[in-house]
Amino acid sequence: MKTALKIFAALIVVGVFVGTLFYLYKKSQAKPVIYDTSAAFKTDIIRKTVATGSVVPRREIEIKPKVSGIVEEIFVEPGDYVRKDQLIARVKIIPDMINLNNAESRVKRAEIALEEARKNYQRYKDLFTQQVIPEAEFLTFEIAWKTANEELTAAEDNLQLIREGATKKAGQATNTLIRSTLDGMVLDVPVEEGKSVIESNTFNDGTTIATIADMGEMIFEGKVDESEVGKIKEGMELILSIGAIDQEKFTAILERISPKGVEENGAIQFEIRADVKLKEDQFIRAGYSANADIVLERKNDVLAINESLLKFDGDTAYVEVETAPQTYEKRIVKTGLSDGLVIEIIEGLTSSDKIKAAAK
Repeated sequence: MKTALKIFAALIVVGVFVGTLFYLYKKSQAKPVIYDTSAAFKTDIIRKTVATGSVVPRREIEIKPKVSGIVEEIFVEPGDYVRKDQLIARVKIIPDMINLNNAESRVKRAEIALEEARKNYQRYKDLFTQQVIPEAEFLTFEIAWKTANEELTAAEDNLQLIREGATKKAGQATNTLIRSTLDGMVLDVPVEEGKSVIESNTFNDGTTIATIADMGEMIFEGKVDESEVGKIKEGMELILSIGAIDQEKFTAILERISPKGVEENGAIQFEIRADVKLKEDQFIRAGYSANADIVLERKNDVLAINESLLKFDGDTAYVEVETAPQTYEKRIVKTGLSDGLVIEIIEGLTSSDKIKAAAK
């Protein structure tokens, strides 16, 4: 009985030992690697570079007064459409007291001179009529009288100009009425009624009464890094992405590249400008920030694969094509345009070939 128990115990120990060895052996065996496959597909490939900037009107002007004074009345507000020569505001002139006093004094002197010239003219006219003096002597006093008349008129015009900003001869063409110089939309009115404004002259830009722009013609103004500017040229297509209108893309044509770069944050940036192609009745607000994808090269409806599937042996590009389930062979391919994610396949593959991808 004891012998049987010993034999049974020995068998159990041997069985456990053998089972353990078998388990360890199976565990040490590597599982076969199964790879996914991918196929070439038709797509559009665009190689591009990116510029950042904003969309602004091509024609944007600041309306400034021709006289200094106080804004008496404003007739427009931001968002209004105005026509050329439409009234925008009226300025009340506050004359300089020294200039006003000098102008009034000039008028008085001109009146005195005119009165004296008139008396001399009348006296010598009578003498000429009586043939007491020759015509040449009389003409001297006639010219003096006419000159005094002109001087008084000029003095009165100067006084009115200082007081009101216009002369009698100008009629309605007064400098106190501020008018638009083009058709467009009022973007900004930075002044209020009662505010003092300064005229635009040689020494001063003057106070801006309103900013007006033609919103039907927009341009993209942006900057390109010096490492990319050599790849672009006028006439290239831009694809604009406007942050405030994320559901729609806009097309623009590059029309200008600055010949001089500007240093910003340690890098040289070159300004660019592109004509934005708007659809009929399409409206973009001035100053929207935008990113422009500048199309360096484009190919439509070409055979391509994900660039991650491509492998290299020196300068030779190849992929692994499935010839039987989980059996692959090396296939050399000729590639074309790449956008960094997908690459064009010119030769070596068809859309029916299964290409080795990542393991499952």
